[in-house]
Amino acid sequence: MTKEVIIWLTIAVYIVFMGVIGFVTSKKNKNMGDFTVGGRNAGAWMSAFSYGTAYFSAVMFIGYAGGTGWKYGLWGVLPGVGNAIIGSLFAWLILAKRTRKVTREKGITSMPQLFEKTFQSRSMKLFSAIVIFVFLMPYSASVYKGLTSVCSVLLGISEMTCMIIIAIVSAVIVVAGGYVAALRADFVQGAVMLVGVGALIVAVFNSDNVGGFAEGFKNIADKTSELNLTAFDHIGLWATVMMTSLGTWGLPQMIHKYYGIRDDKEVSRGTVISTFFAFVVAGGGYLIGSLSHLFFDEIPVGGSDFIVPNMLNDSGIADVLVGLVLVLLIAASVSTLSSITITAASTLTMDIVRDRFLKDKEKDISFLTKIVCVIFVACSFLIAWKGTGTPILDMMSYSWGIISGSFLAPYAVSLYWKNANSKGAWAGMIGGFAVALPPLVAKLINSDLTLGGFGKLSDMGAHFACLSMVVSFILVILVSAMTQKCDKLQKGEK
Repeated sequence: MTKEVIIWLTIAVYIVFMGVIGFVTSKKNKNMGDFTVGGRNAGAWMSAFSYGTAYFSAVMFIGYAGGTGWKYGLWGVLPGVGNAIIGSLFAWLILAKRTRKVTREKGITSMPQLFEKTFQSRSMKLFSAIVIFVFLMPYSASVYKGLTSVCSVLLGISEMTCMIIIAIVSAVIVVAGGYVAALRADFVQGAVMLVGVGALIVAVFNSDNVGGFAEGFKNIADKTSELNLTAFDHIGLWATVMMTSLGTWGLPQMIHKYYGIRDDKEVSRGTVISTFFAFVVAGGGYLIGSLSHLFFDEIPVGGSDFIVPNMLNDSGIADVLVGLVLVLLIAASVSTLSSITITAASTLTMDIVRDRFLKDKEKDISFLTKIVCVIFVACSFLIAWKGTGTPILDMMSYSWGIISGSFLAPYAVSLYWKNANSKGAWAGMIGGFAVALPPLVAKLINSDLTLGGFGKLSDMGAHFACLSMVVSFILVILVSAMTQKCDKLQKGEK
């Protein structure tokens, strides 16, 4: 068989298998709760793999691994380590049990509902629902962009064909089966990702460009020293580490994974599994990207999004492994899209439409949510197709920065501090949102605007994302403390 036939057969087997999972699971969805949180009965392996596959997609493998590897050399592996320790281990240790407990006790199925019931504010619920739906869309579109670059290089197919494939697969899984289908698909896709990344690491290091593990590390260390990284470069690197690690703590599609875990014992087991998964997948992905200077003297045509695809193409890996790589990237991307789609669509329908127009009509809202899922997939597809050429790394940083900058502090502080109030939460949300916005505004209005030695403002999404999270935490705590003290004084309390 030819290379193309082998690759397409591998992809076809994957698509059929995912379709079967979606069809079988669809019969088990009886209400909106089943569709969004799967009856809150998920085990450790499924929850951890679902968390990991929602975390890592073609955005990480293609956009971030290539971009950070090219810019920082061997230092580019740090985001992968940070993703495992901060984004997985610490996130599960600090957030999972408390989030599971709160959402179960109060019957919460979305982040906007968490804010409404915690701070007794319907307007906060409306604001958060709108921000989530709008700003998850560019992140979803960046997933498409990641796949189109790798498929165009390895398969030579059009971007349109690639995007249609992923749109159909993700829509079938989500609409047919909802949360449980996504969980089961994520488990299979997580296994594919672990095997695929391991095989990729071996194949890339054994390529002629690298020459083995010992020689490869020595050569890339030499290349890294030649980059002469400045203090501004290291600040940018650590901004990327923190945004892609701590930033996940405030993303609704990641927090959503804690809602459906069966019990605290499964949380503890899930913490270990999730951390191991992140070390292998994220660590391996960024490690591959860090070798980019051993393959090229300058960025390939098309920009940083084409670094890793061309690396894989030049590595001389076997046809079957090429098929596995593409399945790996499609699996990772479909998992991420499924999580994003369920989160965005259910947020819009439950927290805006049902809250105002369809109260207590469970059947109506379930059907409407599936329709909105299709609309969300279609809109993301159109944004990616009609994209303005924005690199994956920038598009994702705008989305993550605005959402995490707005919601991480109010959410995390409320889990541990009972004195956090609605005034503090509003201050944190608006402050974080405003601080994270400038890079996106600069991109839309004047992409050449610079900020001293840091370079273009439009390229500083990670910097402002980190700043927004810090500002939001400060505002939530200070404003809550000050307003509480003022309320006590008005009531004549000491």
